[in-house]
Amino acid sequence: MIALITGASSGIGEVTARRVAREPGARLVLVARRRDRLEALAARLPGVETLVLAEDLTDAEAPARIEAAVRERFGRLDLLVNNAGGGWRGRFADVGTKNLRQTLELNLFAQAALTEALLPLLRESAPSAIVNVASTAGRVARPGSGGYSASKFAFIGWSDALHLEEKPHGVHVGIVNPGFVSTEGFPQKELTDSRATRWMVSEPEKVAEAIMQVGPGRKAERYAPRPYALAAAARLLLPNLTRRILGGQAGDAMATSTKVDENQASLKRS
Repeated sequence: MIALITGASSGIGEVTARRVAREPGARLVLVARRRDRLEALAARLPGVETLVLAEDLTDAEAPARIEAAVRERFGRLDLLVNNAGGGWRGRFADVGTKNLRQTLELNLFAQAALTEALLPLLRESAPSAIVNVASTAGRVARPGSGGYSASKFAFIGWSDALHLEEKPHGVHVGIVNPGFVSTEGFPQKELTDSRATRWMVSEPEKVAEAIMQVGPGRKAERYAPRPYALAAAARLLLPNLTRRILGGQAGDAMATSTKVDENQASLKRS
């Protein structure tokens, strides 16, 4: 299996790369901005052929360079994991449309541009799969993260349509929705410091397993950890109650937990 993982320099992307590397015959394409981190990761995967591509996905030329490099080295692609992304905290009255635009540019358009470039190769390699790492915030919005939620809601909607379009071509498209996951860039300190909210924080290993279920396992959608699916269900079935909860103390605690993340975050930072 030849798998390309974006945001592979740390956090969910790094853990996913290590998980995929355990599969028989796995070969990896590691994509992120920090070449030193990618090369260090590749060195920790002995016996696994890796291609390291240090790219900023917001660069309009990056998708074409990535596609050319993968085609030249491997000639095929079995799994694309669109994990890179980011979030900037702020209430709309304070951060406005500038925040909304930059978040959509990174979390939707950059992922779509890479997918567009790699789609012919994925079709040629069918059966193949795309896993779009969205977020539970793409089903349930919180105060202070409207831009992030908007980008992930859009990412999920686009993913659902893409699945229906690409299924006849043998390309499966699935979605993984992490909840609060402790990573280098998202330490979730505001939640882990409190007994009342510590239980809400999970580990990237659970997300990596969900990615394997959705990609090679060809499941439609997974939450990580799975109980977060209850929040999405509550938003649909009990919208008034969900709003009251998110507008109270629990919502305030969760609203403070969104910050810029290097791995699943701002690819624009140097």
